[in-house]
Amino acid sequence: MTAIRTRRASRRVVATTAAVVALLLAVLLSLAVGARPVAPATVLDALLHGATSPDAEVVRELRVPRTLIGLMVGAALALAGTALQGITRNPIADPGILGISQGASAGVVLAIAVAGVHTLGGYVWFAFAGAALASVAVYAIASSGRGGATPVKLALGGAAINALLLSVTTGVLTTRASALDEFRFWQIGSLDGRDTQIVAQTWPFLLLGALLVLSVARGLDALALGEDVAKGLGQRVATVRIVGGVGATVLTGAGVAAAGPIAFVGLAVPHIARAVVGGDHRWVLPMAALIGPVMLLVSDVVGRVLFPPGEVPAGVMTALIGVPFLVTLVRRKAVPA
Repeated sequence: MTAIRTRRASRRVVATTAAVVALLLAVLLSLAVGARPVAPATVLDALLHGATSPDAEVVRELRVPRTLIGLMVGAALALAGTALQGITRNPIADPGILGISQGASAGVVLAIAVAGVHTLGGYVWFAFAGAALASVAVYAIASSGRGGATPVKLALGGAAINALLLSVTTGVLTTRASALDEFRFWQIGSLDGRDTQIVAQTWPFLLLGALLVLSVARGLDALALGEDVAKGLGQRVATVRIVGGVGATVLTGAGVAAAGPIAFVGLAVPHIARAVVGGDHRWVLPMAALIGPVMLLVSDVVGRVLFPPGEVPAGVMTALIGVPFLVTLVRRKAVPA
């Protein structure tokens, strides 16, 4: 038994080291690759030695904020998806399916059409508020009636709220043509055009959400064994779900506000992390926080070089990657009937 645990721990350490290396390479690619390729040496000079060449200015002014947003949003959506799958015990749960992302989208639409907000910095607060209200509504629906907030009721409540908010969003956009044009840019999901102001506004929320989610790692392990077993192990199931749900909501609201609704990161990354390090959430959550940014940054880089000098938004590329993954998941019958 001791030998098995030692091998498992060694494998996890190796996997974590490999993920860190992959993340560093993804960051370097994000800083160096684009419509204007920049040599790695120039990237390092721009970051470490204050170089003033045109390439160095491109790196500092445009690509550093874009890369930071990719790091933060990738980690946020991956952590949120991992937490939501653990809370609901549903392998296809993610912020989009449970209505949280749609809540953020509705917040942005109302910000544009009603409040007259027209900057990414202004969207952040409305998107965060929309995600929070959607999450509260889902939990309120699921917790009503007998049995409390069961996984099935959470999923059904999320589907209902998602449909309602989609109708509200569509209704507003069809009556406000100017809002449709502006919202379309944000809705695609992209890292382009983001600046350090967005980074400064969102990182405190991302840190808070990550701490909340990480604090219930043991509780998520217990929930995976079933609600009755979790209670028998001394876990407060309601507390785990509330704290984890609040953390996932904060992460999703801030992430979607910063980059738009990026698809499939919250769905695919938790499965990849569990395949690499096993089911222990004390390892799964950090691994997801490493793999999520890798997936998002690599998708962003591929989108930049696919059809130069234009680019395919990161949200489109992650969907192109995520759809085959979801199909594979279904074909392997990993999703319970």
